[in-house]
Amino acid sequence: MDTPVADIPPVLRQAITRLLRPLVRLLIRYNISYTYFSHMLKSVYVDVAERDFPAPSGRATDSRITMLTGVHRKDVRVLRGHVPEALPVAKTVALSGQVAGTWLSAAPYCSEKGEPRLLHRLAAEGEPSFETLVEQVSRQDLRARSLLDEWLRIGAVRMTDAGLVELRADAFVPAEGFDEKAYVFGLAMADHMAAGVHNLVGEQPARFDRCVYYTQLKPESIDELNAVITDEAMAMLKTINRYARELQLRDVGEEKATERFTLGVYFNRDTESLHRQEKKDE
Repeated sequence: MDTPVADIPPVLRQAITRLLRPLVRLLIRYNISYTYFSHMLKSVYVDVAERDFPAPSGRATDSRITMLTGVHRKDVRVLRGHVPEALPVAKTVALSGQVAGTWLSAAPYCSEKGEPRLLHRLAAEGEPSFETLVEQVSRQDLRARSLLDEWLRIGAVRMTDAGLVELRADAFVPAEGFDEKAYVFGLAMADHMAAGVHNLVGEQPARFDRCVYYTQLKPESIDELNAVITDEAMAMLKTINRYARELQLRDVGEEKATERFTLGVYFNRDTESLHRQEKKDE
């Protein structure tokens, strides 16, 4: 049974509208219509109801999912039998992240401060190389030459005049390559929202989710802040990456080593449009 609109807290309606605006902007940009998106949304409603709201007696029935979501029982039956196709980009991005993380945290591929060293392309006696780095992370699933070509394509690395491989400072997010960027976008935004929802509904322990927010700044001031934020945030991410890799090496293979974490830092600038929209929504 649908919740009456009057029973939904107004501030929650406003929050949902606010978070949907950038998403709808993305949908329209890529010609994803309301009709198609509503079909996608319907399948997500069914999946979340089945996974996260099971019946006390066990597995949720079609009727229960219809009651929770408002999706017609015929659609529920069809959608529950549909298994989405796994995308190969997920595994590629995951392995690429492990290679970049090792490059930024493990000797001899980085300095003591976590600065990535320039690497020879092929293994050489006594010299760290991109080839040995990739083999250290994955001996079977990933070939060094294939990864190097892909990273050159998306701008994660560049070749110096001396023929060395240089990791870009912002390699945590690829500069090019839509599939890779879209996958990282989905992972990061979903995890950030999951943390926010966890805290909003009062689940414990609370998860860290903070932001700094100022208005009435000149464009030049925002540019100055952006430069500081980029340096400070990258330094923090490199520190956490190094610490997390050490813990992973300690934990891997143990029975309890089943959890993952995501830490993200974002920066946004706007021209007071948020306040204009809030005033319109009042």
